[in-house]
Amino acid sequence: MERIRVSKVEDVTLWRRGTRFDGTLHLMPHHMVFSYLPSPPPGTSQSAKPPRQKEVWITYPMISYCCLRPSPPASHQAPSIRLRCRDFTYFAFNFTDEKKARDVYDSIRGLSCKLGRLDKLLAFTYQPKLPEGDSNGWGIYDARREWKRLGISAKDSEKGWRISEVNIEYKYSPTYPALLVVPSKVSDSVLRYAGEYRSRQRIPALVYRHPINNCSITRSSQPQPGISGKRNPQDERLVAAIFSTNRGWKPSQKDTSVVDGESPESSVVNLNESSTNSSFVGIVDAETVESDRKTVEELADSSEMELEGPRIYGAQQRNLIVDARPTVNAYAMQAVGLGSEKMDYYPGAEKAYLGIDNIHVMRKSLETVVDALKESDFTALPPNRNTLAKSGWIKHMSNIMDGTRLIAETVGIMHSHVLIHCSDGWDRTSQLSALSQICLDPYYRTLEGFIVLVEKDWMSFGHMFRHRSGFLGSDKWFSIENERIDRKGDPSGAFENALRGARGLFNRHNESNDSLTQVDTNGGELQSVSNSAPGGAAEEPTPNLTPKVLGAAEEHRVTKTNELSPVFHQFLDATYQLMYQYPTRFEFNERFLRRLLYHLYSCQYGSFLFDNEKERVDNRAAQRTRSVWDYFTCRKQEFMNIQYDSIVDDSIRGKERIIFPRKGETRWWAECFGRTDEEMNTFGPQAPYNNGTPSLTPQTSNINSPPNGRSTPLRSEPIVTGTETANVATGAGTTLNPPPTHATISTAPPTPTPTPLDAAAAFSQNLGQNLVKGMSSLGLGGVKDMGPVIDRSRSRSRNKPSERDEAKKEMEVEMQ
Repeated sequence: MERIRVSKVEDVTLWRRGTRFDGTLHLMPHHMVFSYLPSPPPGTSQSAKPPRQKEVWITYPMISYCCLRPSPPASHQAPSIRLRCRDFTYFAFNFTDEKKARDVYDSIRGLSCKLGRLDKLLAFTYQPKLPEGDSNGWGIYDARREWKRLGISAKDSEKGWRISEVNIEYKYSPTYPALLVVPSKVSDSVLRYAGEYRSRQRIPALVYRHPINNCSITRSSQPQPGISGKRNPQDERLVAAIFSTNRGWKPSQKDTSVVDGESPESSVVNLNESSTNSSFVGIVDAETVESDRKTVEELADSSEMELEGPRIYGAQQRNLIVDARPTVNAYAMQAVGLGSEKMDYYPGAEKAYLGIDNIHVMRKSLETVVDALKESDFTALPPNRNTLAKSGWIKHMSNIMDGTRLIAETVGIMHSHVLIHCSDGWDRTSQLSALSQICLDPYYRTLEGFIVLVEKDWMSFGHMFRHRSGFLGSDKWFSIENERIDRKGDPSGAFENALRGARGLFNRHNESNDSLTQVDTNGGELQSVSNSAPGGAAEEPTPNLTPKVLGAAEEHRVTKTNELSPVFHQFLDATYQLMYQYPTRFEFNERFLRRLLYHLYSCQYGSFLFDNEKERVDNRAAQRTRSVWDYFTCRKQEFMNIQYDSIVDDSIRGKERIIFPRKGETRWWAECFGRTDEEMNTFGPQAPYNNGTPSLTPQTSNINSPPNGRSTPLRSEPIVTGTETANVATGAGTTLNPPPTHATISTAPPTPTPTPLDAAAAFSQNLGQNLVKGMSSLGLGGVKDMGPVIDRSRSRSRNKPSERDEAKKEMEVEMQ
């Protein structure tokens, strides 16, 4: 292959966790393989059989960092290549010859970030051996079969839902599945008009129907009211129909238990036969339980559910619209024609803003975690705990878990419907939707059910796997030590660097700004201007080695590093949190999650290479590639949880169908990061930083910690950052001590809700101030010097509509 400059290099030394291995490095089209003979165990006699040769395989898409360190003539150090992989393994290779080291570096670079096409990846040539070759993972998920399991079919309309084929050819919404489940009372004509109001026509559609109370989880993208507050009667009608599907619903009578060894299909309990020891008492009239009424804030702030006494299951219906974004971000989106629902038009429901940060904050958080682990090639030292603490990873995971708990309790306990969205409805929405279903339905805690869940909520309803994972690599991940580009003589380059620094300064101070959708020719999301390296330092400018005009083939891609984010990784991490808290409730084990994360990046299978169902159909993924589930189903016993108890019985404590994330018990998934539990969790890992020092106060400690003390202390910050109903908006724009959510029980005046103009004005002020500071810090003029420039810019913007459009786009980029 022309990209391989050297196929075999002998006398190479591999360093891994401070251990040295001597062997031979082989470069192949899709892997680099290091082969070596392990040292015999101590005390082995000379006549003993020699150990067998071992191999370390590294697939090129797994590489997220590659640095060549040449050997200067005066240096006595061997040239080396250091690799960081996305499965959190770290390698260093020492070479005896610098030319060979450079050839290896150039080969890895050419095979990683110079392919440009998805069909050049391993998945399109991989042919597994038996028994994997006989598996058909593509056939595990069938949409109609799953809807039928949830009680929805063409012959069964009493539950208030129907299967629509409005998107059967993917022309209505290209990023949605072909089959959409919507209320029976809503026609396809209404859906077509309603789609105009939702970003990318991702209308509210069903993903889960609760078999006991017929309540639902639906998902969508953000609406588009804009500053003018536009409304769409068809969208309002669709949401109202969703919230009314369980009126007059009578649950079926079925046994509460499931025979050992069976996978529960619906896990329906008999409410009428529940005892006082059960977690259910029955569905009763709302007026009889007014005193036990729970609000969104009370659900979000409640501690572990009290199971000793009887509970009212679905006592007071309070339908909920969950906007996963911080409140201010959602309002600021209105400045560019997007936004969130105006609750005056959605009566009988409440909206909760969850304050889960966007993809850029999550990416930077993971980069900081990598910074704490990156020296584990040459050294065996434990991770840097201060850096781990600064990453905020545990805080982000805790927010996701708290949001999941809120949704699961609303559906399972409060007998209410939940509509979930974020911006485009394929990142945080997918996380919250799938995790809530894991909590509510034991079927999704089986191996088959989990596969169906991933296929449905991530692959079918769409997630930007390609954009978020960067399978084709990037030149920015490759560097040669002490060989950097000098642009000091280029005035335009100096201004570009200054602007980059100012933008980086802004983004570091406004990390929770949310993503704004910008339509581009690739159909991708808006690009961020922040290219900060881990730790906040600005990246060195790199030459643009990508052709300006891409090929016409659809599969010709370029990785946008500012669109990368560990969204699916966080979903698997959250599943691990539930598995750790409920070790007998999952059929699969922790290794299954770890291997699934590995194959997200290995590109050995075609399941994750595309962003939605339409792309998989158009590219014939099922015919041209293998499904990742082939790997797991043919090795099923390796991924089974030996502690699994398949019996589901709501009359027995500990065997109920519903599980809830326990507040304050989020921990590090140590195995995922290639570390031991003692290294990551022994010292109460890493509460969020407070002015540069870890904060462990009585408010952050967890009284329900296990005896080993390895759960993670967290600040008691509410996940709900703001709520809205048709009558009142509270807590908007702040995460500190939001007032009660309902006017009927609130005596304090509500917090004023920021208008879109307020949010836009604050955004513009911060942008201007930080731009000036950034330019000044780079020696390009102080505040006084920048004043006339900004004034002239404002004057030109007022006079030229095109420049106002550019300013709008710039705002969108910054908000990403």
